[in-house]
Amino acid sequence: MPDQNNQKQNPQNSQNSPNQKKKGKPSKPSSRWSFINMIGLVLLILLLVTSGYSYYEGTATPMTKISLSQLASDVAAGKVVSIDQNGDELDATYKTGDLKTTNKETDTAVTDTLVRYGVTPAELNAVNITVEGPSGLAFWVEQIAPYIVSIFFFILIIWFLTRQMRGAGIQALTFGQSKARVTMPDDTKQKVTFKDVAGAKEAKQELSEIVDFLKNPKKFLDIGAAIPKGILLMGPSGTGKTLLARAVAGEAGVAFFSVSGSEFVEMFVGVGASRTRDLFKMAKQTAPAIIFIDEIDAVGRARGSGGFGGGGNDEREQTLNQILVEMDGFEPNEKVVVMAATNRPDVLDPALLRPGRFDRRVTIDLPDRHDREEILKIHAKAKPFAEDVNLMVIAERTPGFSGADLYSLMNEAAILAAREDRKKVSQYDLIRSIEKVMLGPERKSHILSKKEKEITAYHEAGHALISSVLPYADPVHKISIISRGRAAGYTLHLPLEDRRLQSKKQFLDDIAVSLGGYVVENMMFGDVTTGPSNDLQVSTALARDMVTKYGMSDKLGALAFEGNEGGRALFGMGLAENGEYSEKVSAEIDAEVSRIMSEAFARAEGVVTTHRPVLEAIAKRLIEVENIERDEYEKILVAHGIQPKRKLEI
Repeated sequence: MPDQNNQKQNPQNSQNSPNQKKKGKPSKPSSRWSFINMIGLVLLILLLVTSGYSYYEGTATPMTKISLSQLASDVAAGKVVSIDQNGDELDATYKTGDLKTTNKETDTAVTDTLVRYGVTPAELNAVNITVEGPSGLAFWVEQIAPYIVSIFFFILIIWFLTRQMRGAGIQALTFGQSKARVTMPDDTKQKVTFKDVAGAKEAKQELSEIVDFLKNPKKFLDIGAAIPKGILLMGPSGTGKTLLARAVAGEAGVAFFSVSGSEFVEMFVGVGASRTRDLFKMAKQTAPAIIFIDEIDAVGRARGSGGFGGGGNDEREQTLNQILVEMDGFEPNEKVVVMAATNRPDVLDPALLRPGRFDRRVTIDLPDRHDREEILKIHAKAKPFAEDVNLMVIAERTPGFSGADLYSLMNEAAILAAREDRKKVSQYDLIRSIEKVMLGPERKSHILSKKEKEITAYHEAGHALISSVLPYADPVHKISIISRGRAAGYTLHLPLEDRRLQSKKQFLDDIAVSLGGYVVENMMFGDVTTGPSNDLQVSTALARDMVTKYGMSDKLGALAFEGNEGGRALFGMGLAENGEYSEKVSAEIDAEVSRIMSEAFARAEGVVTTHRPVLEAIAKRLIEVENIERDEYEKILVAHGIQPKRKLEI
């Protein structure tokens, strides 16, 4: 039951190593598979022809093979009615209706042959003898038909192979062409404007200048102003960078060329540079236009490190060089704007960020409460809602959610309502979808034993109690011991208001809250399970960040020992772990982290000892109902003399 403790929840996992299904990429049709399909079709046709011939032969009247002497004896005995000669083959029809066949002597008449076998002329006169000479056409068709069929199938295969080679040649000629997706201004189905983008007010204000330039470039050129050639959109994943770029093109009414950074990179060196040249050429021909490169860090990493081989022949490096050259080649009145998006601006090459290239950078942050409500309203347009839906409450309960998370939330709510055969989405659906997006679906089949349920209840009650008592911890909105995703239980913490900064006191209280489950298990049961494993990982990592990143150590002082992302990258350059400080400093860092964890453990232990009756009440109620919402939880606190946190108190 390891905990998964993010910033806003303390779920308790039921497994340390769940089996995860691997998803394979769907295979694309290729010429190789087309060739195999054609060969199969040819073989199928051949099989059908053979089967038809066999069927025809099988439905013919069966004939018995006899000797020529036997035929002569039967003619002499008066058993034969008629004889049909077809070449050297003799088909005899008997009075009984039987058909028998034999072969005569070559270059000899059938009558002469039978006479030599003792048949008298009178006996021959009693038999109707018909001689059918084969026609020249039928003879030759019969002789060469097998060869004609074989040659036909051979020519068919050669034709198909030639066609495939021709297609491969055409593909080779277009290998270096751009794969950008183009949205023209008259495409109303895919058109997006600023009205379709909620929040990001500052970003839209910055980008409105680009829209104005594309619409009225003369106003800027007359006064000597040059619009930025490149705009870099920066922000976490799911915040709407691509959507904003499309909205700029939609507002300006210009063509929109969209391409991913990874689409420039191919196996062959030079293809990326060729595609870059072709992309900019198309954009200039279609001007005014916007070129949008998504995930530009795929090709724009700092050269010479950070994944590049260091040589001038590296494919990504050549592609980056071509992008830089193309952006330098713009004329002052060129009505082409390059936009790019990334969530890793720290790894980009400095040449990309210098003035004259991506010199304007627009940061798109996670939406605040008001922006989240506006985003929810946009995603709610096509969904029928019940009367009890309050999107403001949903916005308050989703701090840290991106626009993509909110879209997923609304979609999951609609799926839940449809699954239960309801025509409208209710507030209860939206509340459940929040937990589903954050933690995963309920695992109703995962039933805890009585002992495990008790341990989980006390574990989550420990998180909740400490969070309610410590002054800088976030208040509790829900406690549950129902399994979701990998969690066997969870405690949902939500801040009273959105915040951009976090203080040292808040960090220390968060660490103590994370250790609440560990402390309670040790105190109540005299043992510790695997439940707090993730709690320990998250709290230890937070304590280390306090020491090495944020300068919150009293002993080491205001020093940062790690760069961005734990020292793994700084302006795109590789920076080895612990490469900037000595082993002595490393030991001091470990000691400081241990001290912070020990003090947090002692604080958590003190809270649990002081308020043990409250802990017992919360745990027993959890065992009984499995879910405790905020209102019920605060009633338990008030009954034991603990005042719930309110916004005015912070």
